[in-house]
Amino acid sequence: MSAGTAYRLPDMVLAAHTRARTPPTGPLVPGLYLVATPIGNLRDITLRALDVLAAVDQVLAEDTRVSGKLLAAHGLSARLARYDEHGAARARPRILAALAGGARIALISDAGTPLVSDPGYRLVAEAVAQGTSVIPIPGASAVLAALTVAGLPTDRFLFAGFPPPRSAGRRRQFAELAPVRATLVFFEAGPRLAASLADMTAIFGQRQAAVARELTKLHETVIRGRLADLAADPRLAAAKGEMVVLVGAGDERAATSAEADAALSEALARLSPAEAASEVARALGLSRRDIYARAVALKRR
Repeated sequence: MSAGTAYRLPDMVLAAHTRARTPPTGPLVPGLYLVATPIGNLRDITLRALDVLAAVDQVLAEDTRVSGKLLAAHGLSARLARYDEHGAARARPRILAALAGGARIALISDAGTPLVSDPGYRLVAEAVAQGTSVIPIPGASAVLAALTVAGLPTDRFLFAGFPPPRSAGRRRQFAELAPVRATLVFFEAGPRLAASLADMTAIFGQRQAAVARELTKLHETVIRGRLADLAADPRLAAAKGEMVVLVGAGDERAATSAEADAALSEALARLSPAEAASEVARALGLSRRDIYARAVALKRR
């Protein structure tokens, strides 16, 4: 999620962290530190995160310009190096060698918790494989922040990241997720939000949902309602930035024949009877054989 403008720490706290270049518990042990950073408001960073960022040998960041502003806002300076999805393969051998030699390196994303829809998984996997300590420094997360305010069940949830950019791919993914009995959490970019909500409505039906945007920022907004209402909401028609979309779990009841026919009619407009039957059967938890027979009948009309 993108970072936003917020506020500095009080001067007294800033001064204390600027003076204390090593954590109060002693020098950092060698390893890879996964440090969560604010998702908007710059004050949403932990004291431990500030300690670690002040003491490590290097900070790996998606965008050093964004991370440089964060560090400066908290009175910190660090040796920054870019680590994003485009240059990660080239950078990993050097980073892993440094870690093997006892370096203390922090990995941060532009905003939020590293590895959540951000680069870093392969670095962590290879660091673990070579015996390097990997230490989480928890903090802000857009996923959890949105989940807590959405008004949807929080006892079970599934984070699905960004949906595919095209409608056909989105609908395939949504159909695969439809049987999951948990709150579904997605990230989505503003220009694709309206189309994505329309595809969700076609596959998930009239489920309760929420869209959270500008979390922790000045214009923080959470819009709740049924998917069809959100898809038609003018406030979301030309949304900007990145946001979190949450979809409640479907009912346990079996789909009615009318609901199955409606889903099939929509699917048949873009898929063959066999493909439409597979998609709808998965989404509604029905027999593919029965749904295929119905799809053929509808196609002949």
